[in-house]
Amino acid sequence: MMWEQDRIAVRLVGALLLTALFTPLVAYANDNADAAALPAGVAAAVAAGAAQKPAAAPSRMVLPRSAYPETRSDGLVEQVFGQRVADPYRWLEADPRSDRQVAGWMAQQNALSAGYLAKLPQRDAFAARIRTLFDFERYGLPRKAGSRYFYTRNSGLQNQSALWVRSGVGGKQRLLLDPNTWSADSTLALAQWEPSPSGKYVAYAEQEAGSDWRTLRVVEVSSGKVLGEPVRWANDTEIAWIGDEGFLYSRFPEPKAGQDLRAPRFDKAVWFHRVGSGQESDELVHATPEHPEWSHKAQVTADGRWAVIVSEVSTDKRNAVHLILLEGRRRGAWKAEPLVPEIADHWRLVAGIGNKLWFLTDRSAANYHLVSIDLARPKDGWKVVVPERGNTLEAARMIGDRFLLSYLKDGQSVAVMTDRKGKPGKAITLNGIGTASGFGGRPGDAETFYQFTSFNMPPAVYRMDLRTGAVTPFAVPKMAFDPADYSVEQREFASKDGTKVPLYVVRKRALAQAGKPLPTLLYGYGGFDISLTPGYSPVRMAWLEAGGAFALANIRGGGEFGKSWHEAGRRDKKQNSFDDFIAAGEYLIAQGIAAKGGLAVQGSSNGGLLVGAVVNQRPDLFAAANPDVGVMDMLRFDLFTSGRFWVDDYGRPDREEDWRTLRSYSPYHNITGGTDYPAILVTTGENDDRVVPAHSFKYVAALQAAQIGERPHLLRVEPRTGHGAGKPVDKIIGSGADVLAFLAHWTGLEQAKAQP
Repeated sequence: MMWEQDRIAVRLVGALLLTALFTPLVAYANDNADAAALPAGVAAAVAAGAAQKPAAAPSRMVLPRSAYPETRSDGLVEQVFGQRVADPYRWLEADPRSDRQVAGWMAQQNALSAGYLAKLPQRDAFAARIRTLFDFERYGLPRKAGSRYFYTRNSGLQNQSALWVRSGVGGKQRLLLDPNTWSADSTLALAQWEPSPSGKYVAYAEQEAGSDWRTLRVVEVSSGKVLGEPVRWANDTEIAWIGDEGFLYSRFPEPKAGQDLRAPRFDKAVWFHRVGSGQESDELVHATPEHPEWSHKAQVTADGRWAVIVSEVSTDKRNAVHLILLEGRRRGAWKAEPLVPEIADHWRLVAGIGNKLWFLTDRSAANYHLVSIDLARPKDGWKVVVPERGNTLEAARMIGDRFLLSYLKDGQSVAVMTDRKGKPGKAITLNGIGTASGFGGRPGDAETFYQFTSFNMPPAVYRMDLRTGAVTPFAVPKMAFDPADYSVEQREFASKDGTKVPLYVVRKRALAQAGKPLPTLLYGYGGFDISLTPGYSPVRMAWLEAGGAFALANIRGGGEFGKSWHEAGRRDKKQNSFDDFIAAGEYLIAQGIAAKGGLAVQGSSNGGLLVGAVVNQRPDLFAAANPDVGVMDMLRFDLFTSGRFWVDDYGRPDREEDWRTLRSYSPYHNITGGTDYPAILVTTGENDDRVVPAHSFKYVAALQAAQIGERPHLLRVEPRTGHGAGKPVDKIIGSGADVLAFLAHWTGLEQAKAQP
């Protein structure tokens, strides 16, 4: 729905592997851009800022308010729940792809930021190093279908990873789909894909220019031929094969001519597409016209007996469950029977064999337990297979003749094998702090694959023999650095109310041992029950190599400690997330990890909201900030695209109690004039149809109009990109260099030495 939630097999730990530190992909001018090419007055302002030398501080490129493009301010004021609320920049909510005024304003903002960033002293060095750190062969997790193995592979600097296939685990690999050939600018990406059970076909999704909309196609594996017509208007969908006949998928109704694609979406339904046919022949499988706000997705059990339909209304993971018996089904007949008719708890299918189904659920178990039901004897009800424990049971998969269970403990993974009756078996231990993901497979399989990564370890793929327990490498990358040179710690700090919050800290080992405070980049999210876990990022590694520190705070609102941790950072308790993040920054400085005046903050999506809120509340704490694709207008977020799904985490703007909470921290509405703010680089994608760029536009307009000092408050908008997924490597490298150069300039990283 809202946030990136890759469902590749089983998430062993957390949903957000930070493959590129969520750095924005923003258009930038030629590195050698001439100041004369900038808008009138801007070139002089940049040059003047570079020449200024504040007392006892390095030269900084400040920007007076006169340097910013002129932004029309309307006199719009509304009376809401007894309060007058100004919204002078609502005109910036128009789509820049169709509104000339907004497009012109955006172009001026991009020209200003491009010229500024091109002049930063470390930009070229960061770009070169990030490119080197990206240049290694990397593989995705293999999926077995029939005798074939399918996986993605990138030779290093390819803009998009391609899909490969081999016969047998050690067979010769063959290129099946190469999205690098699909578009001139490499913005047409391969999104999700799924082989049919026999491996005869692969259904895959194309993502254009970062949009959440998907076009589905089918390729015949033996010939490489794409079959039939494309399936359009899929969105946040699973691909669930029914044998080799066809697959179930989810889509919204086709928009009417002239309809605003950024309007809220309703009536999402499950459809069946038969291989080789056109979309006009697709069959409606499950819809709820009486509940147009419900969204539906489908899965099929490994034995092909049951289709499991999951229905949800928001991002809080509560859902209903319906079943369709596929065996003996007449063509065109789809009869869904309720298994869990009400949307009250979270149910996640783990496996199905014959008439027996297994689910993870938080019904009567806040930390989740594994339950089963025998559909031949439904009156016997649900049976607990693995009871609730102190740590959150985050994921499970039936592989071979056993279950692999993943628990979250202090934000890290603990994996346990059990038999099918839930009797504990061998625990899986991982060396060092990191994230393991994958462990996909089916009942009866003798093997599984998993991926391990950490802040100082690019993702490596391993094969586990379930009969012997032996683990062998499948694809281990060659690194352009020595992981042993970096220290990865997990610490704990006290928040404002005394709550203990975990914090990862990563530094060069020599710098950590020297104990010298460093320019530090602090990252956070804190929402939607999503866990932030260790992961590799070439962009982050470039920051660490330059002598900076990186910190990741597991603040409340996330999923690191189960339901209670999420509940403690949502709706009327959202301020806890902000207090935790502020306390993390104070801790880093107090402990001598972050240099005073050298702390930068970064977050994306809900994390962009986090950054905007804490900067308003404690502008003195931070030297620089990068809110990326953030939710910045909390009073109107539900009026666009998927925003209506977020009300369970944020609250409803049309409900007075919720509105007052939202008004108290909305970044757009709480900018405080008369206070010096940190340097801020706001980044978004022009095609973002999840968090529409209007959030960033309005926020930047308000920043630039306020009396908040001469540090720059800039907007960068990347054309033909969206909320994050599908961005070409070239754009990641360019934008990563821009962001790091900006943050380094304002935290003093260019003055830091790589060795003590």
